[in-house]
Amino acid sequence: MTPNLTIDDFTYRTVTGSGGVDLNVAVGGHGAALVLLHGFPQTHYMWRRVARKLANDHTVIVPDLRGYGASDKPTARDPDTYSKRTMANDVIAIARELGHEHFGLVGHDRGALVAVRAGLDHAEAVDYLGILDVLPTLDTWAVLRGVEAKVAWHLYLMAQPAGLPEKMIAAVAPEFFGSFLDAWDPAGTTFTSEERAHYVDSSVAAIDSIVADYRATAGVDLDMDLADRDRGARLTMPVGVISQDWGSQLGFDASELWRAWAPDLTYRATTSGHFMAEENPDEIATFITELARRAPAARR
Repeated sequence: MTPNLTIDDFTYRTVTGSGGVDLNVAVGGHGAALVLLHGFPQTHYMWRRVARKLANDHTVIVPDLRGYGASDKPTARDPDTYSKRTMANDVIAIARELGHEHFGLVGHDRGALVAVRAGLDHAEAVDYLGILDVLPTLDTWAVLRGVEAKVAWHLYLMAQPAGLPEKMIAAVAPEFFGSFLDAWDPAGTTFTSEERAHYVDSSVAAIDSIVADYRATAGVDLDMDLADRDRGARLTMPVGVISQDWGSQLGFDASELWRAWAPDLTYRATTSGHFMAEENPDEIATFITELARRAPAARR
């Protein structure tokens, strides 16, 4: 297995999250706190370029989500182990341990789902919320229909009851995880061979926990979103979304879907691919900087 890759000039520490789970966290810079959450099939390392660009003006906190990278990977003994509520509670615990009662929060892919749940459950702690290339859980399942939805085939595989998906993925794990890195990076220039190997090896070592994370999205996470939609819950902080134009392929308006959750929304499409924080770190750093300026002055 390749060694864990680290962000230059950042320090590392282990922070205890919800239920005693140990989380690997990189911290760098100075200023108002900003937490960056990674996606699939990746680790905190995906933020390396963006994090360093923002460290002059922010205390940048970059964890491995539970179940990923060098963080603990507890066995999913119940649906809540990898619910986005539990993972959002990890984020709150990390920030508080580092001395921050409130912070900006930006997530990519899976990390964005955690960030949304943190924004709904802990609005007092989240100064602004940035979302990269994902829809809310409830809306994701609603728009996946027809043959074009085959792009999300892995969501259905990992939603199946525990046992079979894990065995199927384990049989071809390097190819399984590598296929997403390749398909979502069509130019094939975003990752060095070492970086690609790091993401593949880290994911191969976390099959059960990654599947549990995805399984939660078809169960307990969906139930939470439905309950929030029924009660009219909203993201009350400034929200920024940057995404590929998936709507033209699957037939939805991403800005309209997000505005139902986030009245104070800015939305922009990008020509970058899914791994936009690595493909175009300048664009994403600028996106986050502009979003941070929308936070109330007392929160900056």
